[in-house]
Amino acid sequence: MKQDVPMSTRARRAVVDHVPPAWIAAMPVERWMRRPVVTIRVDTSVREAVKLMRERGIRHLPVLDGDGRLIGIVTDRDLRHVIFDVALGRVAEDSEGGDDVPVREVMTWGVVTVAPTADLRAAIAVMRERRLGALPVVEGGHVVGILTERDLLDALQVLLRERVVRPSAAKGEPGGTYDAGMESPPNRDPWHNSAAPD
Repeated sequence: MKQDVPMSTRARRAVVDHVPPAWIAAMPVERWMRRPVVTIRVDTSVREAVKLMRERGIRHLPVLDGDGRLIGIVTDRDLRHVIFDVALGRVAEDSEGGDDVPVREVMTWGVVTVAPTADLRAAIAVMRERRLGALPVVEGGHVVGILTERDLLDALQVLLRERVVRPSAAKGEPGGTYDAGMESPPNRDPWHNSAAPD
């Protein structure tokens, strides 16, 4: 005859038998970052920076000093502000034109960076907390990659495909297969990752 197990005992068993879900293993930023990185020198003009961003279809340019070390970052938003000021005639009197202003005048000097071995989740947390669109990936003071919002979306899509699947019948396969419900991310355009000309 089956005995009734008291509710308190069943509850304790449920707690003991419950195994907390394990999160996916750490994923280094270097798996998702773009490289090589398009960069500019600190004395590059705003005009050249705008042209480079348009040609490469990018929105963030790490800025390097004469020794090739990262000292800042300039974004399309920074450059738009300069262009807007030119349109309103608010350029400094000693400038010949807003597009001749060097990027050192408009860039962000205190750039936030991440190491290539850092966990992707930590990088996401920093980008979200600081409201950043990109994180330069730095090793030994030199830029080795860049992590953008687009890269995070690519990573999310791949991880959903790898971790979240649903059964789906496939022709010719009696057991069916698993369908992630989305296509693989497209291959990145090679020109997005090309190094900037010297």
